Amino acid sequence: MKIQPMTEKRRQQLKKVLDRFYDDYDFTGRIAHDPIEFPHHYDDVGDIEISAFIATCLAYGRVDLFKAVVKKILSVMGKSPRSFLTDFDVKKQGRLFPFKYRFNEDRDIVCLLFIIHGLLLKYSSLERAFMGHYLPEHGNTGRAITGFVEEILSVDTTKAYGRNVRPAGLLQFFPSPANGSACKRMNLFLRWMIRDRDIDFGIWKGISKNHLVIPLDTHIARIGRCLGLTKRRSADWKAAVEITETLKLLDPVDPLRYDFALCHQGISGLCRPDNRAGCKSCVLKG
Repeated sequence: MKIQPMTEKRRQQLKKVLDRFYDDYDFTGRIAHDPIEFPHHYDDVGDIEISAFIATCLAYGRVDLFKAVVKKILSVMGKSPRSFLTDFDVKKQGRLFPFKYRFNEDRDIVCLLFIIHGLLLKYSSLERAFMGHYLPEHGNTGRAITGFVEEILSVDTTKAYGRNVRPAGLLQFFPSPANGSACKRMNLFLRWMIRDRDIDFGIWKGISKNHLVIPLDTHIARIGRCLGLTKRRSADWKAAVEITETLKLLDPVDPLRYDFALCHQGISGLCRPDNRAGCKSCVLKG
């Protein structure tokens, strides 16, 4: 994607500011305020992968609200989410999840678990399922996400809903770049799985860190425009790619290294449209 040219002076200034911000950031202290807290409770690679996928699927809205739902779901699964979902039976165990969250009814959450169950039976891991759609020559992971989502939405959902339907609450879990969505939650999951630095896990080995696309939410979109990483007003797939490509000018190998710290600059309330005082004292100023 074509991005705005950046002078070498501008690149060095921006890299200096963001590198200092990254180096000084308290990653460990912010884990409790992020859905990445959940997979950090597990040691087994399979449990990390499954708990991470469930957590990111529900990671929208207020952090405290969706984390409460994720906690309930994972608590039902016991010590090993992967083992639980490998043997998952909708008829027998679906009633254990009477949870709703915003756009997602309880049946949508049960169907999400049923879909993961099917992927585990077919591929034994989500990594293998995703890698079936990934080719390095595609560049970023956009096409792989599109293929992965298409496979997921081709599943017969009769066991979860009583008929083969895909209600809005299920579709909400699985947006696609093909529809222009920024796919924030899927990109977040991939960042956790593929990056092998600071708080991310790096347990998927077949995809380069510089093929990731930034998990674009309102915080990153606002800060990205403020820093000149993008001029797009819409927080869509094109904006996510544009911000990522600009960050590659600062770190060609690991452009998403700045994502967590920048996002939490917004989540913390320090960076928001109505906080002009915060702008004056912002660590990114200049």
